[in-house]
Amino acid sequence: MLYYLMLKRRKSAMQRYSDCPQILRDFLAYHESIKGQSPLTISEYHLDLRMFLRFMKLMRSDMPVNTPLETIDIRDVDLNFIRGIETSDIFDFLSYLATDRVYESGSPAPDHGISAKSRARKLSAIKSFYKYLTVRTKLLEENPVADLEYPKIRRSLPKYLTMEQSAALLQSVSGQNQVRDYAILMLFLNCGIRRSELVGLNRTDVYEDRIRVVGKGNKERFVYFGTPCRKALDDYLEERNQKVLTDDRALFGSRDGNRISVSAVHRLVKKALLQAGLDATELSAHKLRHTAATMMLSGGVDVRTVQEVLGHENLNTTQIYTHIESTELKIAAQANPLSHLDFSKKE
Repeated sequence: MLYYLMLKRRKSAMQRYSDCPQILRDFLAYHESIKGQSPLTISEYHLDLRMFLRFMKLMRSDMPVNTPLETIDIRDVDLNFIRGIETSDIFDFLSYLATDRVYESGSPAPDHGISAKSRARKLSAIKSFYKYLTVRTKLLEENPVADLEYPKIRRSLPKYLTMEQSAALLQSVSGQNQVRDYAILMLFLNCGIRRSELVGLNRTDVYEDRIRVVGKGNKERFVYFGTPCRKALDDYLEERNQKVLTDDRALFGSRDGNRISVSAVHRLVKKALLQAGLDATELSAHKLRHTAATMMLSGGVDVRTVQEVLGHENLNTTQIYTHIESTELKIAAQANPLSHLDFSKKE
């Protein structure tokens, strides 16, 4: 039975990633079926490693150097090809990402090069690929990225909404789907869940005072909410239970009868931000997650509890919000009229 399931998964991966060589499809199938990685993680691995192998093939062929990567066929890449990739080649790829890789059209960022954070993600995918080849399957003896350092990422405090801005956002919700959209915004602001987690919610995941969330790595957690959020969900469920969706398990649906998509959630949040008179270029659904974390900490919630709520694997990821809170405390201290009194006796 287990062998049959593995065979079925492998066949499915071959169909979905038909633009990739067999060795990459096996890697993706391994992370999906054995490691239990989320569909989003698998998709990112696919895109990042496909780009990496296309670049390597371009550099090691007679093709013109200005050949668009998207046009390069990598289905014939095999183990011998990958064995020939050296650390210096990977440095060339990272340099290409930093200086030559063009941003998506419409991006407010510079014309060329991608951020250190994006480069670090791609390097992480490459490291995972080589670990699979050297440690898991032992197909390779040498790992050219084992000692490669990640690009240095400039840490900046995440943006978030104030209490007044949060209230304005909720009050601004209107339109045909206002009950649904209001419930979605309430979940973001009260529970701090990710967009992918919200999209994945089923009706059976809603309990009296909490929701069951499936996060990164398919890890489950319960996130509690208060009475106003419960009321928003009850109002929406009254409407939802009268509708039939293609995936009838889905908590949130779209106008076409399907489970709501990540892009649809992105659009509805942007629309609500604009209606509230807020900066939709700087704020997003993920910033609502930042807002929830910041408000919890400002309300006296312990940072480890916030870590559990957000589903962070590493406490360091959560602790960036404590820096925000420290900033807020400093502003509060400066706002105290007594802080400006100076009757120093020293002459």
